[in-house]
Amino acid sequence: MSKNLTIPKGTRDFNPEQVAKREYIFNTLKHVFSLYGFVPIETPSMEQLNTLLGKYGEEGDKLIFKILNSGNFIEGVSNEDWNEKNANKLSLKICEKGLRYDLTVPFARYVVMHQNEITFPFKRYQIQQVWRADKPQKGRYREFYQCDVDIIGSNSLLSELELLLIIKDVFTALNLKYQTIINNRKILQGIAEQNNIVEHFTSFSVILDKLDKIGFEKVKSELSQLPIKSEDFYKLTNFIFNFNQLSTNKDKINLLLEYINTDIGKKGVEEIIFIINNCEKLNIDNVAIDILLARGLNYYTGTILEVKSTETQIGSICGGGRYDNLTGIFGLPDVSGVGMSFGADRIYDVLEVLNKFPENIHQTIDIFIANFDINLETKLFEIANELRKNNLRVEVFHDSNVKLKKQLNIANQKQIPWVIMLGENEISQNKYLLKNMKTGEQFLLTLNEIIDKINNL
Repeated sequence: MSKNLTIPKGTRDFNPEQVAKREYIFNTLKHVFSLYGFVPIETPSMEQLNTLLGKYGEEGDKLIFKILNSGNFIEGVSNEDWNEKNANKLSLKICEKGLRYDLTVPFARYVVMHQNEITFPFKRYQIQQVWRADKPQKGRYREFYQCDVDIIGSNSLLSELELLLIIKDVFTALNLKYQTIINNRKILQGIAEQNNIVEHFTSFSVILDKLDKIGFEKVKSELSQLPIKSEDFYKLTNFIFNFNQLSTNKDKINLLLEYINTDIGKKGVEEIIFIINNCEKLNIDNVAIDILLARGLNYYTGTILEVKSTETQIGSICGGGRYDNLTGIFGLPDVSGVGMSFGADRIYDVLEVLNKFPENIHQTIDIFIANFDINLETKLFEIANELRKNNLRVEVFHDSNVKLKKQLNIANQKQIPWVIMLGENEISQNKYLLKNMKTGEQFLLTLNEIIDKINNL
C-alpha cells in the first residue's frame, strides 16, 4: 500500500536532521533581523483572492493557488459559464480565496488594516510558507518558506543601505560567499521613456532580464520587435552591449550618466549613486550595478536587488526592492516601503551542496538514559527532570525489556553523544555510569558531575 503513497510535486517531507538545518537558517535570520530592530508578524496562509490578483503581473496571477469555496461551490454558476470553458473566469466564480503567493502583498494588506496600531516607520520580519503553482525543478518548489524583512513608512535610501547591511551580516553568519546585484526601476522606466516604449515597459524589462539566459543577439532580436525608431534602437542596443562589458560600478555609472536623458531615469541613477557611494563608506562590498536586472513583480518602483551565491549554480537566494504604491492599492496612499525576501530553501540547498552546515547541527538530544530495570523507571524520570533543569536535552528509553546492547545501538543511530546507565549498585553510591558514545569511555559520576562534564565541553 505504501508504494502508492505520494506527495504533490514541488513539495517535500523533512526528516529531523533537515528540520534542524532549516531551523539553523531561520534562527540565524531572526537573530540578525532582531539586531536591526525588526519585529515579527504573521498573516494567514490564505488571503481573499481579490487581495492577491493583479499585484504580481499576468504571469504571477497564473501561479496563484486558488481555493474552492466551501460547500456547494458550483451553486450560482450558470450553464453558460460552464460551457464557455474559460478557466480563469470560472475560477473567480467558484473561488473566493487563494494561498498566499508571497509575503509582501499580505504585509501591505496587514499595514492598511492595522495602520492605527502601527508606529511608522514600521520594521517587520516574517518567516512563513508561500505557495506557487509553478513548474517544479531543482531549486524551485511549489511550497516553500520565505523570510521577509521590510521597512514601510520611510522614503529614505538609508533603508536600502540597512537592508544591504543585513545581507552582509546574514551571509557572513552563514559563511557563504555571495554577490548583490542592484538596479533601479526608474532607470528602466527612463530608458523605456526615451525610446517611446512606455506602453511596452513590461515586455521591455522581461527581454532585458533574459540576457544571461539567451545572449545578446537574441535579446537584440526580441527588442527589434518593439516599436523603437532605428536610430534609437542602435543607441539602445549599443548601450546594452557596452554596459554588459563593464566590470566596475564607476564605469557603469559614467555610462548611465552619458546615456540616460529623462528625468525619471536620471532620478534612478542619482539614487543608485547614493547607494553605491555609501556602500563604500560602510564597507559593504560585493555589490554590482546591473541595469538588466528587472525582477518580474510589478509593484517595484525604485531600487531592486538580487543576491546570488558565487559558490554554486543555484541562482538567486535573496531579492527585493522598493515599492512606493503597494499600500495605495488597498486604500492607504503615499506610504513607501522597501524590503527583501531570503529564499530559505535555496539557502538550504547552497549550504548542503557546500557542506557548510555546522558539524553537530543534527544533534538534538544530549543524553540517552538506558532502561533495563522496571523497578527503577521512576528514578530514570527523576534524573531526567534534574538534567533538563540544567538545559540538557534528555531521552528516557521506555521499554525495560529491550536488551542494553540494542538500546545502545538505538542511541548510536540517533547520534546521541552520551548514555547514562544505572542499577542498584550505582544508586547506592548516588552515582551513575556515563558513557561517551564516540570514544567508548565510561565514568562513574554524581549527577552534578555529569551536568558539569557535559555543559563544560
